[in-house]
Amino acid sequence: MLRKPDASVVIRGRFPNDEVPRGDIGIPPDLAIEVISPNDYYEEIEDKVSEYLGAGVRLVWVITPSAKTVLVRRPNKTCTALDVSDTLSGEDVLPGFTCPVADLFT
Repeated sequence: MLRKPDASVVIRGRFPNDEVPRGDIGIPPDLAIEVISPNDYYEEIEDKVSEYLGAGVRLVWVITPSAKTVLVRRPNKTCTALDVSDTLSGEDVLPGFTCPVADLFT
């Protein structure tokens, strides 16, 4: 089964000749972002996150608009829960990227 996150980032230089392909890509993204909707089930999101990480995704952000939270999931099985008082970081995947979590919900 092909999984597609709501948004993703592939770091420059990972595609042959640095050309971004059209349509589905054959490599896992470096960052996968899932935005929880009211119709999503916890188990389905957990399955997606596990599959992303198992496929080589380096960082997963699970954004829950209703709670105004972000879960940051990593391949080493660590998880960080952030709320509107925190700042989201791109860590080593997107060095230098930061964003106040509150800004995601304005």
